Amino acid sequence: MVKGAFQSFVHTHQFIEHLDGTIMTDIFEYKSPLGIFGSVADALFLKKYMSEFIATRATELKRIAEKRV
Repeated sequence: MVKGAFQSFVHTHQFIEHLDGTIMTDIFEYKSPLGIFGSVADALFLKKYMSEFIATRATELKRIAEKRV
């Protein structure tokens, strides 16, 4: 187990062949530390920040994956 800022954190990519392409799905699960304070921080800003972070990374991963060799 790796120690970090979250009480728990799992991020998985799934790649599924579909017709003439691939569908990528991000599975992102985390639990904020600090009990109720972590839950409040999550509701106020962390959930939105993490969603934007994952969307940005997914866009970059798509760009790299579709790059012609």
